[in-house]
Amino acid sequence: MGKLFKAYLSGSKIYTCSTCRCHLASHDDIISKSFQGRHGTAYLFSDVVNVSLGPKEDRTLITGLHTVADIYCNVCEAVLGWKYVREYPSSPRILLLVYIFVFLYV
Repeated sequence: MGKLFKAYLSGSKIYTCSTCRCHLASHDDIISKSFQGRHGTAYLFSDVVNVSLGPKEDRTLITGLHTVADIYCNVCEAVLGWKYVREYPSSPRILLLVYIFVFLYV
């Protein structure tokens, strides 16, 4: 893989990786703050930068079975959350369009 370039965001509130402080998302890209992850409060974002997706896997979450991919920081490779990559008939379609960051890691 080639060299990765970090994107820097501007704005009044920027969410960063809790390990290396790399920029991840702008406050303006929050879709919801009322999402609950396995390890606590999680935020749904419409757009993120400086992250990569891990392999797809089926995982049983609070809302049932979903195909997800973990989200990793491009700089320190810390796990930040996950992204839904496949919808099941019982899941809301909106989840395919968002990135979920667990608030403990951001």
